[in-house]
Amino acid sequence: MDAVPETINDFQFERSPSLYMRISNEQIPIVYRKEYNVNFCGLERLHPFDARKWANIYKILCENGLLNETTVVKPNEAKTEHLLLVHKKKYLKSLKCSFKVAQIAEIAALVLVPNSLVQKAFLRPMRFQTGGSILAGKLALDRGWAINIGGGFHHCSSSKGGGFCVYADITLLIEHLFFYFPKQVEKVMIVDLDAHQGNGYEMDFKDSKKVYIMDVYNKWIYPKDVQAKNFIQINVPIDSYTADEDYLRIVKENLLVASKEFTPDLLVYNAGTDILVGDCLGGLSVSEEGILARDEFVFQHCRLQKIPIVMLTSGGYQKKTAKIIAYSILNLYKRGLINCPEDNCV
Repeated sequence: MDAVPETINDFQFERSPSLYMRISNEQIPIVYRKEYNVNFCGLERLHPFDARKWANIYKILCENGLLNETTVVKPNEAKTEHLLLVHKKKYLKSLKCSFKVAQIAEIAALVLVPNSLVQKAFLRPMRFQTGGSILAGKLALDRGWAINIGGGFHHCSSSKGGGFCVYADITLLIEHLFFYFPKQVEKVMIVDLDAHQGNGYEMDFKDSKKVYIMDVYNKWIYPKDVQAKNFIQINVPIDSYTADEDYLRIVKENLLVASKEFTPDLLVYNAGTDILVGDCLGGLSVSEEGILARDEFVFQHCRLQKIPIVMLTSGGYQKKTAKIIAYSILNLYKRGLINCPEDNCV
């Protein structure tokens, strides 16, 4: 996807799109707003995904003094003109059909819901999270790191959604930077440590020499996309029930190999927590401590290499997932791997 899609010509983009914004010195490059959360009058409970995960992460970070309403960065909603940098018109139009959205969200009951409600209760939150990912990419360049409390929709490509992923926020994050900041960002590495294969962006960047992909995933679970595997530079399929010792060794060894082969201007870290033991969809056996150690290693690697890093929270299907993500972010701060302005928090 090195070339800008022809659809970009359908809109007059400003050189500084509305999704990008300057943040104040007191703000922390952690991106979130309450509109991230899905509320379908209870229908969201039919899906194993915790639709309040993002709100709960933010709440814990606030309770521990890392964030507040003043210091958090609140993104704008990704609009059609932003989405068209990557997505096909035909695909975006298809989302006006509740049946199509039900297939992507894997909630059959959505077929019976008027699309106007689907747009408001599900697609709008996803567009805010997508806007958050795009913004976080630029903040990482400016501050050295950024975290979007949402995002990480790695099963969605430019023309096809799936696995609860409606918008291709990872592809959008990268393509927006390539388009608007070509002098700052020429090469990007994606390190995907969600339990599932990131087949969406893998298809999008199949012909790109500017994007290098490392994907560590459970080979026995969804999506088993054989075609997309051909476009992974460091392809690491692992077995179900892989636990801390083996998992952390595999991640460390392969990231070191990747860093010798490719030097990026930005690292996009898809930090799924569905690797946690007991996750019914991830099928792995990594402990809470293992997740904290994994995130710490990836951030430490980037800081030592002086590579800006943007983290997306991606999958995680247990109620305790929010607590683990929040504790991991707090651990990153305590280890000095992320910082606050003038160190005036926590």
